[in-house]
Amino acid sequence: MSTASSGASADVPVSVVIPCFQAHATLPRAVASVAQQSARPRELIVVDDASGEDTAAVLRDLQRRYGEDWLRVVRLERNQGPASARNAGWQAARGEYVAFLDADDSWLPAKLERQHAFMQAYPEFALSGHRAVYGDSAPMQAAPAAPAFSEISRRSVLLSNPMVTPSFMVRRAVPQRFHDQSRHMEDHRFLQDLAYSGARIARLEEPLARIHKAAFGAGGLSAELWPMERADLDNYRALRRAGHVGVFPYAFLVCYSLAKYVRRCALVTLRSKAP
Repeated sequence: MSTASSGASADVPVSVVIPCFQAHATLPRAVASVAQQSARPRELIVVDDASGEDTAAVLRDLQRRYGEDWLRVVRLERNQGPASARNAGWQAARGEYVAFLDADDSWLPAKLERQHAFMQAYPEFALSGHRAVYGDSAPMQAAPAAPAFSEISRRSVLLSNPMVTPSFMVRRAVPQRFHDQSRHMEDHRFLQDLAYSGARIARLEEPLARIHKAAFGAGGLSAELWPMERADLDNYRALRRAGHVGVFPYAFLVCYSLAKYVRRCALVTLRSKAP
């Protein structure tokens, strides 16, 4: 049986949440990257978003391997999307902190140790994230002795999504949640909601996660470019309705978002034609 299931107390009071839907092919890699952390989390919660039997069988095998006390499974009766699945895992979490990983991505072994140390040292931040590398072959740089970080401003979460969800570590008591039922850009909306609530957000300037595909257009929900764009525009409308942005900034943001959409489409087209 793995060390993760040996019954020893967790090294860090972190609950890890992995939402999954039909992820039987990649889930073992994601779970292994959590189990192999230099600072072991208190628990791993996998939220099965109404997957089929293939994923259920993999989950049973993973629980046998790592122990049901450490690897907990929350099952949703109907498919609700990653936002609702993350919220369900967050609700079930028992750790002081909640960290999120996607079922098709993985973490560098020192990720939890370094990020938890940051959250302990800087209690003024409600959430921290970090940089990531994309693709299976991209080199992972060695972590510096003392990772630099930057504070994420409201302006920066308006213009772009500064961090990927598999980098998020949030204090469990934070009241904001992912927007239920959202299937695209839900991580960006969560950061926007958090920033405009007055909470402080930090980004560690070192890559501690590997995203095993391109940032967009390579498969999964990120390949659905127009639904992603509609969600981005919906996020800006929500900020406008809440009174966070005025009419002229809102018009600029809509144009800016559409310009980025056109650029993404062009890049995906060029990528598809590459030899």
